[in-house]
Amino acid sequence: MTTATTLGPALREAAERLRRAGIDDASLEAEVLLRHALGLEEDRAHMFARLNEPLEPEAAARFERYLRRRLAHEPAAYIVGSREFYGLSLACSPDALIPRPETELLVEIAIEWLSRVQAVEPLIIDVGTGNGALAIALAVHRLDARVVAVDTSLAALRLAQRNVAAHGVAGRVGLVCGELLSALRVEADVIVANLPYVSATAWESLPPEICEHEPRTALVGGSAGTETVAVLLGQAPGRLRPRSLLLCECGDDQADALRIEAVRRFPDAWIEVRQDLAGLDRVLYVEQ
Repeated sequence: MTTATTLGPALREAAERLRRAGIDDASLEAEVLLRHALGLEEDRAHMFARLNEPLEPEAAARFERYLRRRLAHEPAAYIVGSREFYGLSLACSPDALIPRPETELLVEIAIEWLSRVQAVEPLIIDVGTGNGALAIALAVHRLDARVVAVDTSLAALRLAQRNVAAHGVAGRVGLVCGELLSALRVEADVIVANLPYVSATAWESLPPEICEHEPRTALVGGSAGTETVAVLLGQAPGRLRPRSLLLCECGDDQADALRIEAVRRFPDAWIEVRQDLAGLDRVLYVEQ
């Protein structure tokens, strides 16, 4: 239990407890939890300016509850109820996958491509939207875009609706419950997809933050991990305009298999695999 009476020592003590438990980025995680306990989620500088102030008993009790949950390997995004993605604060819950920084690459590539081809009022489909991260980021940064966000989970779509409303894009982002592209009858300029791509075997060895807390259906893509993305590749030719772009996030060991499947489905397209900042294969890129 936290024994420190001021914010600075309490923060250091919490970081050390998290570090001893094997939590990565322990100092940052402790800071996130303390800011949440103090109600300062959006004001990091304010918290650091108060490090010599007393940690009031009620805030200390909240901080301790949050720490114990994190020490039990519950993700911080679920404890505080939000995660930043592409500069946007998005509500998170166990109903949907927590958006990862590497997924921001899909937003960057899509925005660059739309600008390069000088698309006007583009239609974008976000497949497997989860909490709406990709759809909302694209709508916020392309004010002329219309986005259709699809997911099989009604609970995830309810969470996405909260985020869509919070960021003022409800008029341009439509939410659809369906299996991949099967419920849609439109043709898009861009399809982005962060679908399940973890293999059933790999799931068992994932950290407890993932396999014990995040939805398995949002992560496991079949026995090999590529099955769900392969189904999307089979559906996509009938849902894309003649000049269009398809982006799928993938595992760093799946590039060859998915490139072969993409060539089979899009024989005349430009197909490559883009790497993330860590130099790992991350995005299947199909441009036609």
